[in-house]
Amino acid sequence: MKHIKTTLVLLYTLFINPILSQDDINAEEIGNHFEGDMILNPEQLMAVNEESRNVLIASKYKWPHNTVRYRIDIEKFDPSQIEYIRKAMDTIESVSCIKFVEAGQMTKKYVNIVFEKPGCYAILGYQAKPQMLNLTPARVGFGCFRIGTIMHELLHALGFVHQQSAADRDKYVKILWKNIEPDRKYNFKKYKYSEVSDFNVKYDYGSVMHYPEKSFSKNGKPTILPKEPNVTIGQRVKLSEGDILKLNRLYKCKKKNSG
Repeated sequence: MKHIKTTLVLLYTLFINPILSQDDINAEEIGNHFEGDMILNPEQLMAVNEESRNVLIASKYKWPHNTVRYRIDIEKFDPSQIEYIRKAMDTIESVSCIKFVEAGQMTKKYVNIVFEKPGCYAILGYQAKPQMLNLTPARVGFGCFRIGTIMHELLHALGFVHQQSAADRDKYVKILWKNIEPDRKYNFKKYKYSEVSDFNVKYDYGSVMHYPEKSFSKNGKPTILPKEPNVTIGQRVKLSEGDILKLNRLYKCKKKNSG
């Protein structure tokens, strides 16, 4: 039965779900979640509805002892995909004091890395109970299995939101509202200065947490236009220096990249 399930997942990846193997498609937009790929708990949803988002970055959503316990559903992913998930974790560990530890049978608070529905998305921050991180199986290097996309979702689980939601974003990018899908415009709201800390890191075009320029486009045209020339937004290749600084400062790491 296990081999049958693995075969079905591979067939889904290669033939039924080719959309996630295209570089020009942002797999993080497929799920109908907050800002595309974040799942909020009821308290967080209430804060969003009341336009008071400070709860999203409250210290209680940081992982205790800087340690993230996790499980990977080995029936949903092949060995190369599992190795890539762990590679993303290793990368985060190598630049911070975060530790990813496989959850034991009795562990009750962990990130459950699964494939339940199409898309790449994660529950935001530490929840003190099992919490989902969903990745649609794809060839390594594509869709949800771009290394930067896996790290993007892991950073959501660690408590990070998107770069383009920063309070000062209008100094750095122009939001082209006319090109955004009408029912997705809420994804482009800004946080207030009092609600989100930038950890004294300048707006980061190169952040792995930044939307691509055509996110939620209704017509294939850009929805986010950088005001600085010759910059690229939405990369999913690596953590930027800004990502590393913010991670280390949020979790109070004492490493050479912590600034």
